Amino acid sequence: MFIALGLVLIYVVFVWLVFFRFRWLKFNIVWGVVGFWVGVHMLLIFIIALRFYQPFSMDAHIIRPTIQLVPRLQGPTLLKEVFVENNQAVKKGDPLYQFDTSVYQAKVREAEANLAGATQNAQALQEDLDLAEQELSQAEAQQTYAQQQFDRYSNLVPKGGARQESLDKWTADLASANAAVAEANANVKKAQIAIDAQVNGVNAQVVAAQAQLDEAKYYLDQTTMKAPEDGVIISQQARPGLVVGALRFGAISVLIADDDPYILASFYQEHLKFVEPGQDVEVALDIYPGEIFKGKVVDVWWGTGQGQIKPSGNVPTFRFPSLQGRFAVQINIDDPNMKRLPAGTHGAVAIYTGGGQNFAFLRRINIRLYSWSNFLFPMDFL
Repeated sequence: MFIALGLVLIYVVFVWLVFFRFRWLKFNIVWGVVGFWVGVHMLLIFIIALRFYQPFSMDAHIIRPTIQLVPRLQGPTLLKEVFVENNQAVKKGDPLYQFDTSVYQAKVREAEANLAGATQNAQALQEDLDLAEQELSQAEAQQTYAQQQFDRYSNLVPKGGARQESLDKWTADLASANAAVAEANANVKKAQIAIDAQVNGVNAQVVAAQAQLDEAKYYLDQTTMKAPEDGVIISQQARPGLVVGALRFGAISVLIADDDPYILASFYQEHLKFVEPGQDVEVALDIYPGEIFKGKVVDVWWGTGQGQIKPSGNVPTFRFPSLQGRFAVQINIDDPNMKRLPAGTHGAVAIYTGGGQNFAFLRRINIRLYSWSNFLFPMDFL
């Protein structure tokens, strides 16, 4: 800083000696233009130092997290009550909207009935298995008796001790008994499979019915929309009679959260050469003329829209207005009551990188002039 001021002072003294004190050269328009041109270029030292060591942006805004309030309902549902107004502060869990519950209550009752039926069926599965095993035992006994009779008549008929018709009868009875045993075995396996169909030790039908009931209760609970966290309701235009849940893809209002606000300022890319997280920041907000807020750099968002090409069938087109994009710098300010700062508040930001500290006072003057000028500008007398 002092070197730059010394050079400018030496140059001014030199011009004064040459043209006015000793008149070694005659001052005219040509020498005036040349002298002015050289002097202006010497003043660029201050501009360069300020831009790189104390970058400044007049494109800064308060950013607040927002939550789009979108009803999560299965089908077209009538809005019956609205509990909030525009710009109303709410606490987490406060009711915001009440939708018609009749359809969703009916689905809960239906799911409860299905769960009761599934539970009863699950309890009857062991009885089905016991019955199937008893039928298998009975079929096996009949099979054993038919086999004995078949063996007996197979020995008697060739010796003339019995008629062929009796052997034919027991042959048919044995085949029928074998089929009955096979069917009874299949019934036992089917009953066992039904019992073994479990999820974490619970019957699969009961699990499915419980899931259906949980889903029905979830959507019934969604008929009362509640505030997801502390904040302020913005753009509340919904009125009773509105039908949602059919083809609505957008929100019916927005909640601006109280927590985690920050400032986002855009800078020309070359001015961020020495900017790093943790550096000191001064902020002048238009909404508070004459005030300067202290803060710190949180991070630099190293990316712009020019660096993103979305998949499409179009060949990228590059135009001069998109030649250079700015990078955003995230900033936190030392204000314990950040909730008082509305989202979108505009202001100016000065970052002090720690280099070129002799020039820093010029930037401090600059941002304070900006802050005080907000008392007058914009000049709207109408």
